[in-house]
Amino acid sequence: MVETAGGGPGDGAAEVLDRPLPDGVRRRVVQIVSDGFGGLVLAELPAQLRQYARFAPNRRAKFAGNAMAAALESDALFRQRIAEKFREAQPELSGALDSGSPPPAADPLDVAAAAYVLRPVGWVKLVAAAGEEALRADAERADEESRAELERLREELDRAREHGRTETERLRAELDASKREAESLHRKLRSALSDVKRGEAALRKVHGETEAARAEAQAQVSAAESESRRLKARLGEAEAALEATRKAAREGRSVEDMRVRLLLDTVLDAAQGLRRELALPPVSVRPAETVDAVEPGRMTPKDIANRALSEHDPAILDQLLALPQAHLVVDGYNVTKTGYPQMPLEKQRLRLLGQLSQLAAQTGAEVTCVFDGAELVAPVLLAPPRGVRVLFSKPGVTADELIRQLVRAEPPGRPVIVASTDREVADGVARAGARPVASVVLLKRLS
Repeated sequence: MVETAGGGPGDGAAEVLDRPLPDGVRRRVVQIVSDGFGGLVLAELPAQLRQYARFAPNRRAKFAGNAMAAALESDALFRQRIAEKFREAQPELSGALDSGSPPPAADPLDVAAAAYVLRPVGWVKLVAAAGEEALRADAERADEESRAELERLREELDRAREHGRTETERLRAELDASKREAESLHRKLRSALSDVKRGEAALRKVHGETEAARAEAQAQVSAAESESRRLKARLGEAEAALEATRKAAREGRSVEDMRVRLLLDTVLDAAQGLRRELALPPVSVRPAETVDAVEPGRMTPKDIANRALSEHDPAILDQLLALPQAHLVVDGYNVTKTGYPQMPLEKQRLRLLGQLSQLAAQTGAEVTCVFDGAELVAPVLLAPPRGVRVLFSKPGVTADELIRQLVRAEPPGRPVIVASTDREVADGVARAGARPVASVVLLKRLS
């Protein structure tokens, strides 16, 4: 015999296995490699197995089984190192295999796996014999299981037959009793059907009489409900008309009183302002003074025309706001988008309202600023500045229409000034008696 690399008496490395390892033998081989794996240093391991060096043996056998089996087959040096570890762990089995006489009592799968790793002379026969033994053992085990299963099924079949006979007898007895009970019930049913027919005839008669009475009662109830609805409708109309009349009377008196009072205050303030402006002594008027002529030192109509203010002069707005009880109505977004359109809407509103508050404090005029509600995505949380009334148009109503409503609400004769560049707004308020001024005039005055 030739000495093996592991120190055995023979060398079976030249032998070749011509069939795959049986599954049982392969599992034992992987376990042997996994057990000897931990006794090797990292440098002694093949490159593809070094990543599993820190794994526990069971985990290594589970995840690296294929890689270890492939390395054992292809790397002779690695196989020799595993064989050395196995000889140290199993010296008796290794010695028996080296001597060519495996222990008769040993598991054939363990013997075949050890022979595959140690590679003694004749190891291929041991592996093939182990495979055949494993197949034979599996066949015998399957045969025993089949016989046991067959015996169990026979016992279950006998029990099922006995149970079937017992159940059949019980069902026959129950069937006889059911037949007798059915005959009795059939007789009772015929008697009950006769009673039912007589009852149905009587019920149809009563039902006809009841339907007639119900139809008559329903007709009377319908007539009464119709009359009641008609009376309620007339009562509701009368109450609504009365309430509308009362409300119209109250609102008419309230609005008219307000308009008359405001107009009276306007006339009184105008008269007082005129008296202060003229500061004339109480003298009688001479007829000659009524003749239109140019006196020495006075301006001619041409001089007066030359001194007239331009339509875009902010002084015009100051003169208008100086009138008694003057009311300035501002088209908010029209003014802000004329003066500072690049700013966000919120900052436009805040800037304009702050400037209008200062103007109201300077002139003492009533100031109302109107914004278009359609520009809003949510309700505006805004504290109106002192002296300025802030209004947003309702859904479906434009700011232009709201301005026209404000002008129409004023009494005739009160000075109302509307700041807007919108020609349609200007023409509309002018027809209603208000004085329109361009937005640029207000912006110049505010700046």
